[in-house]
Amino acid sequence: MTDSTGPARATTPRGLPAPPPVGTTALPPGTYRGSLVLVTGGGTGLGKAVAAEFARLGADVLIVSRRAAHLEPALEELSGVSRDGATVTAAVCDIRDPDRISEVFDTAEAAHGRTPDVLVNNAAANFPVPAEDMSPNAWRTVVDITLNGTFYMTREFGRRHLAAGTPGSVIAVGASYAWTGGPGFAHSAAAKAGVKNLVETLAVEWSPYGIQVNGLVPGLMPHEDMTGDIREGLGRGDADHGARQPALRVGAPRELGWAATFLASPYARFISGHTLVVDGANWQRRGLVSPPVVTVREQLGRGPFQ
Repeated sequence: MTDSTGPARATTPRGLPAPPPVGTTALPPGTYRGSLVLVTGGGTGLGKAVAAEFARLGADVLIVSRRAAHLEPALEELSGVSRDGATVTAAVCDIRDPDRISEVFDTAEAAHGRTPDVLVNNAAANFPVPAEDMSPNAWRTVVDITLNGTFYMTREFGRRHLAAGTPGSVIAVGASYAWTGGPGFAHSAAAKAGVKNLVETLAVEWSPYGIQVNGLVPGLMPHEDMTGDIREGLGRGDADHGARQPALRVGAPRELGWAATFLASPYARFISGHTLVVDGANWQRRGLVSPPVVTVREQLGRGPFQ
């Protein structure tokens, strides 16, 4: 078959292009110079990757984790990428404890002379389990950390900026199953749906006072800190995880960091109440023919419910 431009050519799917290399920044150098950024769950994984991108742009970064063991190696790594004489500090904090949250903000203000300009709510809890096998404690723990903890952190951030009359930016890391539901993750899906709604609600409440609130959803972004249950789940599928993504590749953690630095930047001042999904369109993928149904129990390798 031909047309006016010549013979038709077969199109070979190549997927979305690879991201720029590690160390590249998404914004001009020094964009966050003089700003203080607080990242919960910043000692490992995607939280650490997000913190790194703010540090590269000159921000003073405060990472928070429930586990002190996560903080020391992260401090060393993040200090190595920090720019413009900015600092990287850490605090142990269980975000389920509003009193401890207040103490962390007090310490940050004493050290830096200001309330954090940016809050990244990354800390969460999750593990796969059929709903019928889920204990009340499992439900409470995931919802308490993921939803309640996010609210407590955001409330403290908002209250301090409202009292001072200063602008600020909140980013809440979510999940695409906040829209679709998450079979096998009923506790986390319900909590993340609450986080998404919290973003939309607080954006309207606080925009008049100069406080932005946005969401950020990662796709599959393998990293060294992935938990064993997630690694095991990935291992049940094709070893080439990218082949199962519309992008024909997985994401790099720094791509989430670049998106976060944009959302909280001066270049995104008119964006609030939005949740940005960084997953190469994977959550929107639908087959022309539905695949056979495989129950959650089968997917998790569990026998019949007893």
